[in-house]
Amino acid sequence: MNAAKRHEIFVRLRDHNPEPTTELNYSSPFELLIAVLLSAQATDVSVNKATDKLFPVANTPQTMLDLGVDGLKSYIKTIGLFNTKAENTIKTCRILLEEHGGEVPQTREALEKLPGVGRKTANVVLNTAFGHPTIAVDTHIFRVSNRTRLAPGKNVDEVEAKLMKHVPAEFRQDAHHWLILHGRYTCIARKPRCGSCVIEDLCEYKEKTHD
Repeated sequence: MNAAKRHEIFVRLRDHNPEPTTELNYSSPFELLIAVLLSAQATDVSVNKATDKLFPVANTPQTMLDLGVDGLKSYIKTIGLFNTKAENTIKTCRILLEEHGGEVPQTREALEKLPGVGRKTANVVLNTAFGHPTIAVDTHIFRVSNRTRLAPGKNVDEVEAKLMKHVPAEFRQDAHHWLILHGRYTCIARKPRCGSCVIEDLCEYKEKTHD
């Protein structure tokens, strides 16, 4: 795929959705961090249902820590892997208080040292909470990048590197959200909705559907 085609893809995605954002509910960097941590292998809808009840009770590292592991579990037990996530969340809150003054750090290195926080989570927080032009590659973005041939790669790190190289700078801040929403609602896993796709003629997928 050439540079002109990549540019036009993002022009159309921007025109279709000028101000994309995460579908996770949050009102602070800390709430976003916890929501993303809870969202691993879970849907945003399921996380929002839990955090809509959790955050009014605990939305700072200290109030979350005060809940304790068992207290937190009672709010997030409907989310997959909730046992591990509860433990990681409480450990993360303790580190935020002890090492970062209760604030969410704004560097990848510090974020990735938090329990349960990997590169993808760090990228989401850096991008969405702090405005860094990072691109977090999840299953949707991995699929869209490979299927369209926008940034094909064998693993998420390879796809991320290609996206960072090939996505024009003017679109890099919002690219993550455009691609994840495109993968979630249009370029879906089982059968892509090519007939309603705004970039169908630019996409290089050979098995397009026309229903």
